Amino acid sequence: MKTLSFFLAALVYGSAAFSQEMESAPGGTLRLLDKVTGKLADVSLSLGQSAIQGRITVLLDDCRYPKENPASDAQAHLTVIEEGRSEPVFSGWMLASSPAVSAMDHPRYDVWVLSCDSGFVAPEAEEPPETPEEPIEEINEG
Repeated sequence: MKTLSFFLAALVYGSAAFSQEMESAPGGTLRLLDKVTGKLADVSLSLGQSAIQGRITVLLDDCRYPKENPASDAQAHLTVIEEGRSEPVFSGWMLASSPAVSAMDHPRYDVWVLSCDSGFVAPEAEEPPETPEEPIEEINEG
């Protein structure tokens, strides 16, 4: 009984940690790899826009990020179509932090989500105010 109570408590409290409020971004950045040629491309797309690499076309349907931390984990819904096939080779959500959770299984091509274009811009580091250079005083003992 104690184990069941612990399990239920972990389930309830654990799900709260995963239920972050998400925001949609106007676009995102994907990484496309052709495993045969070794060609690697990082592509920035707006929602509804697609990119072609070799025989595949990748469409960015949606891109979301945690509202509380825009620079954090991106989630993108992608549709990947291969030339000559009627059905998509992949259609679903991919997570930037865990690409293997929902990966595209293709013998030649790989696709990863890198980030969403949340409009987040990291603040620039402020330079310390300039101080006039003063001569260093030497202390001679003796």
